[in-house]
Amino acid sequence: QVDLVESGGGLVQAGGSLRLSCAASGRTFSSVVMGWFRQAPGKERDFVAGISWNSGRTSYASGVKGRFTIFRENSKSTVFLQMNSLQPEDTAVYYCAASRGVGIPLGQQEYGYWGQGTQVTVSS
Repeated sequence: QVDLVESGGGLVQAGGSLRLSCAASGRTFSSVVMGWFRQAPGKERDFVAGISWNSGRTSYASGVKGRFTIFRENSKSTVFLQMNSLQPEDTAVYYCAASRGVGIPLGQQEYGYWGQGTQVTVSS
C-alpha cells in the first residue's frame, strides 16, 4: 500500500515556476516507479513525467520536455516535479501516482496508487 499526498500547486503567471511535491507513506516507496499526470477541464488525464525507482531513468511528455524536471528523494519518500517556463496550457490538476510496473509506464491504468491532486493555474 502506498498513500500519496501532493502539495505545491497554486496560481502563477506565464513564464513562472512551481515545484510540486508528493509525499508517500508506506515502506515500498523506494521500489516503485513514480509518475506525474495532469488533467485539464474537459480533457483526459495525461502522462507528464515519470521516474524509475532508483532515478536511473526518466520520461517526459513532449510538451513539457526541457521545462519540467522530475526527481525523487527515496530517503524522504518524496517525488518532485519542478516546472519552469509555465504556460497557460499547463493549467490542470496535477496528480502523482505510483506503479509497480516494468519500465516507466505511460498509461494511467498502469498506476495503482494515486494522490488527490493539486491545482496548478497559469495566468497569461
